[in-house]
Amino acid sequence: MARVYYSTVVSAPIEIVWSLVRDFNGLPHWLPGVASSEIEEGCDADCTTCVGSVRRLVMEDGRQMREQLLSLSDLDASLSYSIIESELKIDDYVSTMTLYPVASTDETFVEWEAEFDCTDPDAEEATMDAVFDLFSAGLENLDDILYDADACCECDEGECDCSAGSCDEPKETDPHAEGRCCGHSSPRKDHDDEPKETDPHAEGRHPKK
Repeated sequence: MARVYYSTVVSAPIEIVWSLVRDFNGLPHWLPGVASSEIEEGCDADCTTCVGSVRRLVMEDGRQMREQLLSLSDLDASLSYSIIESELKIDDYVSTMTLYPVASTDETFVEWEAEFDCTDPDAEEATMDAVFDLFSAGLENLDDILYDADACCECDEGECDCSAGSCDEPKETDPHAEGRCCGHSSPRKDHDDEPKETDPHAEGRHPKK
């Protein structure tokens, strides 16, 4: 079984980050390459956090896949899902994302990992690289989105009214929309010294024998 892991620090409080990633139908807002997402199975079409829900993703290149939400915990800021249909040469794919607060900077440490079997041994390395690239691009874009959103906010901490904020065209994923209070106005930190996985074949992510 192969394992892929990526982690990074996102420049926003855990409450803000979790509010975005917990939306099982929200990948097009922050994951590059995803053109659309639709809930096909769940308690209703508008439910985006129901365990058992199935989403159909359409990628920008036209490929499609279906994924099922296996678990979601607001207490642990963690969710897991499986791929139940895709063009990838994989079986038994299960992925988990977990968030941890960084108290000293009011930021968020995010881990995203997946385990799966490759149906084509010759394609295992390429598949691991593709999954790793997806994870890294997604989390780094999420950091950019939230940093840009924070830069748009000119309110004092605790006095946020960003529904009338300073951005000309707020992103759909702007956590400050509709008057939410960010409570986070610190300058972006330099994460060069923070732990970050950059190699999909580093220790702990080789295929398991």
